[in-house]
Amino acid sequence: MYISGRERKIIEELLAHPSGITIEKMAQILDVSSRTIHRDLKMVEDILSEYALVLIKKSGMGIQIDGDAYQKKQLDLALTQVEFTDYTPEERQAVILTTLLEAKESTKLVALANELNVTVATVSNDLDKIETLLQDYHLELVRKRGYGVQVTGKESDKRATLSYLIFKYVDELDFLAHIKRKIEKNATTVDTVSERLLGLVDQSKLVTIEKSINYVKDELPYEFADSSYIGLVVHLALAIERLQKGEQIYFDNNYLDELRGTKEYQVAEKIIEGLRTAFDLAIPEDEIGYITMHLLGAKLRSDKGIIIEESAVNIMYLSKLLIREVEQNIDGSFAHFDNLFKDLVTHLKPTLYRIQKGMRISNPLMAEIKRDYQALFQVIKDACNKVFEVTFPDEEIAYLVLHFAASAMHGYHGQKLSALVICSSGLGTSKMVSSRVKQELTEIEHVDHASLFEIDQLDLTQYDLILSTIPLKDYISDYTLVSTILTEKEIDQLKRTIKKKQLKQGVLQQATASFAIGEQDFSLTRIEKMQRYANVILDLMSVFTLEEIASEESKDVALTKICTALADKQAIPDADALHGALVKREALGGLGIPDTRLALYHTRISGIQKPIFQVCQLSVPVSILSMSNESMSADRFILMISPIEISDATLDVLSFLSTLIIRDQETTQLFEGATETRLKTLLSKELNLFINEKI
Repeated sequence: MYISGRERKIIEELLAHPSGITIEKMAQILDVSSRTIHRDLKMVEDILSEYALVLIKKSGMGIQIDGDAYQKKQLDLALTQVEFTDYTPEERQAVILTTLLEAKESTKLVALANELNVTVATVSNDLDKIETLLQDYHLELVRKRGYGVQVTGKESDKRATLSYLIFKYVDELDFLAHIKRKIEKNATTVDTVSERLLGLVDQSKLVTIEKSINYVKDELPYEFADSSYIGLVVHLALAIERLQKGEQIYFDNNYLDELRGTKEYQVAEKIIEGLRTAFDLAIPEDEIGYITMHLLGAKLRSDKGIIIEESAVNIMYLSKLLIREVEQNIDGSFAHFDNLFKDLVTHLKPTLYRIQKGMRISNPLMAEIKRDYQALFQVIKDACNKVFEVTFPDEEIAYLVLHFAASAMHGYHGQKLSALVICSSGLGTSKMVSSRVKQELTEIEHVDHASLFEIDQLDLTQYDLILSTIPLKDYISDYTLVSTILTEKEIDQLKRTIKKKQLKQGVLQQATASFAIGEQDFSLTRIEKMQRYANVILDLMSVFTLEEIASEESKDVALTKICTALADKQAIPDADALHGALVKREALGGLGIPDTRLALYHTRISGIQKPIFQVCQLSVPVSILSMSNESMSADRFILMISPIEISDATLDVLSFLSTLIIRDQETTQLFEGATETRLKTLLSKELNLFINEKI
């Protein structure tokens, strides 16, 4: 059967809204007028009749499909198997953009018009809208009379745009199924945007890429989320296709050097080596850098703490500033939510690199996040601009909003809300609204009714939500005006309001829990875990000292004396090697903690078996570069030195100590000026609490 793109979209939306959808909302989704929707419904009704289904209209509810569930399923299946379909304007623009990104030469407008069965004027109008999107990805649309049209720009930006299109138009399950199943070449399937985008890469290549990833992904200390897995497969698939066409991508050499020491780089290197062999293709090392960034961004939240990396402490400091800045702009505190801090540290390193290099990511939930957390979104966006002094794309902000929102809801146990419904009499209409509220809003547990004349007698503070079918003007300021039938649009608005209230409750809720261990917890596994952490802490505390160093106003002299003292104690095998590692680390970025007299020197070296944690008091302050890249004065150096290969328990403990130094003003001041005895007392107390939480 023939079905137009708009008719197909209308049916898809009707199937997705079994309880009904208004004409206005449908028109908004399809970006057309309500009159156009009404005109198309006649053809839609004819299509529905072929499946013994009917289109019914209910006042206040909109339109919906009525009929047998099996027939609805058959209709849904048929939409994927029609012989021909045209595209909605948005889909058509995606097809045009995909074609231009794939083309090496310019493309004539008439060729695009003929392929899409539209006029040249329509294609020209589509190109105007495409041009706006391309600007976001730093690409240029070149249009010349007699020349045609062409997309120009960096290869990395072209790939980012293609990835965006795939993530926008291809469902995750469809993509995974596309990898898993063998598509028959002669099958008659709808030429949808999803199919065209999936057709950018050969299906057999996807299978090879998937196998290459699966061979090595177990070497990573975390698992892939589906979205991260798909993102990596998409990147590799596009990379292979583009490399075979002679297109190459370039990665910053300095950052590539920094990534080489990471576990993710080693895994990325193995993936590329497998693909080089499988496709007999010369793949440049730059691709390894981009794959490493995908792997770094794929880390799932875990209880393993924060891995100490060369720039991790800088990220810790910035993460703390970001949390504090957000706290200052909301009515609540995230201070007791440790997972938020850990999540931000893990998330921000690849994020900041992407922003620095102009790499764009796709966030399919962005529109929904911006709608549901509008105020929090803007607060976090402003905070990021202030703390990092760079502009964060909305896609990145949306991911950060999820971290903050999840932290705010942590410990929130879904307390039910109460609502008050007000009408002129407090009888019929308010009960109609109450019935709809209980039916559609499961978060509302208790609903009261009141008339306009009873407002003064009620304690309105006991209600989380106040709805009214009449304007209250000066009676109440915080209420929601609704119709007596409570439309779908009003329900959506109320759901967003409820989310905001739950978010605020989650932030304000002070979750306290006492540490209690039941007999069942004393298993052999738990005892072994306790022993591992205890051994690490014992190793650190047994060698912890506060050393007095005669600095003579020279940072280099101070570092040399610190390294020599450690070598004299046989804590390290080679003073020069440690000195070189510390100097190299400092060259990557400032180590001074802003607004303190502290500098945190951290590195990994070979030749030692146990980690070292030490505080050094300089006799004379020295000038160093801070983590915010400003000159500062420091007279206490904190050293954190670990072996190249260390256990998860050691990583956990070192991560905790890094966090402790900048946790709050009180602990920072202790590290700045406390005696060795006082510092040991602090460390013993905090590490004891830490191990109790871990075990």
